[in-house]
Amino acid sequence: MTESTVRGSGTIQLDRLPQTLRAQIQQVRQEVARLHGELTRWNLVVWTAGNVSQRIRCAEEIGTDLLVIKPSGVPYELLTPENMVVCDLSGRKIADGTDASLSPSSDVFAHAYVYQQMPAVGGVVHTHSTYATAWAARRQPIPCVLTMMSDEFGGEIPVGPLAVIGDDSIGRGIVETLRGSRSHAVLMANHGPFTIGADATAAVKTAAMCEEVAQTVYVSAQMGDPVAIPQQTVDHLYARYQNDYGQHESRPAGSAG
Repeated sequence: MTESTVRGSGTIQLDRLPQTLRAQIQQVRQEVARLHGELTRWNLVVWTAGNVSQRIRCAEEIGTDLLVIKPSGVPYELLTPENMVVCDLSGRKIADGTDASLSPSSDVFAHAYVYQQMPAVGGVVHTHSTYATAWAARRQPIPCVLTMMSDEFGGEIPVGPLAVIGDDSIGRGIVETLRGSRSHAVLMANHGPFTIGADATAAVKTAAMCEEVAQTVYVSAQMGDPVAIPQQTVDHLYARYQNDYGQHESRPAGSAG
């Protein structure tokens, strides 16, 4: 099936897609809706702030990958698989069967840019979790002073540039910062954390871990100067956690934990 056969008036039509792809989109909608509940469960968001997205790999079928993300401004308790919005990787909503009044999250262009530029990334999450955002407000990386940070992030959690919402500027800052880091989390200056993963579940886990270490390191700093872990030890712990820890035969790539 070519891209032209699934478009009407220049927009991809969900009901023209192959049945297997429609089923995949429905499954991802269910998962993304569920994962937004994890953001509230772990106290990573308030009101309608924050978002989760997941890539759908289908470029060979329709000429572009797609992404699923929550609609803008809708309260978390009202999020359902049916109102998850489907977009192409330009951030444009497809004819996905949702009400025309439902536009994608205002962060969709940041998510889309990350997917465009980082092919291995399958999930992106944004929160305004309190402690991680406090570090972002100071434009200060979270130093690697915990073995948990060595395991999960491979070093400090870096700070990205100040970027204004509304286009792909935030996405550019995320990519620019994380391409030179083992961390799957970035603190966008004066804004808050963004996390990436092999899928949306992995990115949500990283968001929860980012907030946990942000709080712990803050508390430690109130007692005195936290002591950095030597780089050789960081490297050893990171390699062990990424390669040896957990049940590798049954664990999806990128979901170490």
